[in-house]
Amino acid sequence: MNFKPFESLKVVELAGVLAGPSVGMFFAELGAKVLKIENKNTGGDVTRSWKLPAEDEASHISAYFASINFQKRYFLADYYDETELAHVVDLIREADIVIANFKKGDGEKFGLDYQSLKKINSKLIYGEISGFGEQSDRVAYDLILQAERGFMSMNGTENSGPIKMPVALIDILAGHQLKEGILVALLERQKTNKGCKVHVSLL
Repeated sequence: MNFKPFESLKVVELAGVLAGPSVGMFFAELGAKVLKIENKNTGGDVTRSWKLPAEDEASHISAYFASINFQKRYFLADYYDETELAHVVDLIREADIVIANFKKGDGEKFGLDYQSLKKINSKLIYGEISGFGEQSDRVAYDLILQAERGFMSMNGTENSGPIKMPVALIDILAGHQLKEGILVALLERQKTNKGCKVHVSLL
């Protein structure tokens, strides 16, 4: 069954690793045109290099990257280059959804935050993931949050003590919550013809 309910949607993904990209892939698998913008200065999404020993070292992608970025188009950009940044903004001008996980202040620095972008695209739905909330500048990692929020205390043995769950549970849950928020925002936009910001934190 070729079910593509989102084939009219355009999504620009300004996110890396797992939580944000999982949302982008959800829309891509259901027909949306998803363009993943990667940091040219760092060689793209860091998960491109997260390879198992058996993987081809010469390949420009890892199995991890492929598993969460299926059916997207990719574009490397340097936000410090005015021409390239302007191209990214032009893409967002025509987009329905942006998915972002900037560190605190980085979105504003490049004019890629919701307040800036809604001025050029009032219908834009801006889905944002932070680590510890919008006001925190802490960088978040799944392992740290599994420990801080008590998930590791539910795993392991009496002898081993708390152990990380063998899946990036925090990222998966945050991605799922963001996806739900964006879907609700899409429904609301059908009535108001206006976009909005949807925010979730890994915390």
